[in-house]
Amino acid sequence: MENKKLKSPVIVSSHDVHLDSDYIQWIYDIKERFRGAQIKASVKVNSEQLLFNWQLGRDIVLRKSEEKWGHGIVEQLSLDLQHEFPEVKGFSARNLWNMKKWYSFYAFAGDLGDLIRTVNNQFNFDSIKLQQLGAEIKENNREEKLHQTGAEMEFPGFFGFVPWRHHVEIVSRCNSVEEALFYLERTIEEGWSRNALIDCIKSDLYYNKGVANTNFAEKLPGIQGRIAQEIVKDTYDFSFISLPGGYDETALEAALEQNITRFLLELGTGFAFIGRQKEIIVSGKTRKIDMLFYHIRLKCYVVVELKAVSFEPEFAGKLNFYVNAVNDLIRTADENPTIGLLICKDKNQTEVQWAFQGIQTPMGVASYDNIKLEEIKKQLPTEKEIQRRIELAEEEFNLNRKKQGR
Repeated sequence: MENKKLKSPVIVSSHDVHLDSDYIQWIYDIKERFRGAQIKASVKVNSEQLLFNWQLGRDIVLRKSEEKWGHGIVEQLSLDLQHEFPEVKGFSARNLWNMKKWYSFYAFAGDLGDLIRTVNNQFNFDSIKLQQLGAEIKENNREEKLHQTGAEMEFPGFFGFVPWRHHVEIVSRCNSVEEALFYLERTIEEGWSRNALIDCIKSDLYYNKGVANTNFAEKLPGIQGRIAQEIVKDTYDFSFISLPGGYDETALEAALEQNITRFLLELGTGFAFIGRQKEIIVSGKTRKIDMLFYHIRLKCYVVVELKAVSFEPEFAGKLNFYVNAVNDLIRTADENPTIGLLICKDKNQTEVQWAFQGIQTPMGVASYDNIKLEEIKKQLPTEKEIQRRIELAEEEFNLNRKKQGR
């Protein structure tokens, strides 16, 4: 096996031993195998728990429990399960209702079988280990299906890679199975936390994906072009910043930099901020890029140019220049081609399309909205005015004392 580039390991020696490079390689392999085993075990445990939740939700639905035993049957079931398993969390009535909702959301969808097969066929697991684990989960579910009765829906194996609370958020917030499967797939691929998932759903990532004006499909290879198209929104929500009326691009940049965490959340998962007004030198002249990012999943730099006005065709030429400069001056041989993103106050689709004709670099144009205009500040007195008022008050006080002394 080809040796990997290893980090300097922490070796704790309690005996008189000679630790050479072979030992370092061996202990590294052991640690990696153990980490893999931990991941595999946690996913298996999660999958088994989810399968139980799925079956319990199925039973509540297919047994028509409320019709058979009354409307309070779910609450009674919750009490019985908590009494029998007091140390186990997850048997609250609310959670049982979530299990029913989860099963019903998918089981009663129209062409769910085809959708599930499409996801299974196109899903890209991150490693061979996860592929093998996915196959094991699928086989276990197949065996479980043999013991089920009726025509109920089979538990999709890839559900096991997503935590239960993520599933609850998805079926509670999504309007269709297609939308839910989109967020499930992205959660697995990008390792979203529950908060990150909620933020993406709230920002309507599913509905905004792939609608921005770009040339990614023509200028980037297949999978990279698809991913690049998905990460760019048509309109960015800048409601987290406030600017005075008539603000310019410098003020816009500064506000976004001051709120960089919120800006990164709005851009989406995978963006890392490199810097603002990033300096590059071309033919002895200093040029400055508005904002430079790196996208971890795409393995490429992203040049972001900001405009506080509507799109103009000449903006595309400037962005093209910066993308080419980053490719030649910053990008390394193992990184993918740099992409450009122009974010304007407004844009016209026809103008963007014509401006892109003849340009070979991958670029996109989006707009922004919802910037809060700062309220008119209250007229506060200046330092001199305050001092003058103090002096007048003192004069008035002294005058009153003199009057009282008469």
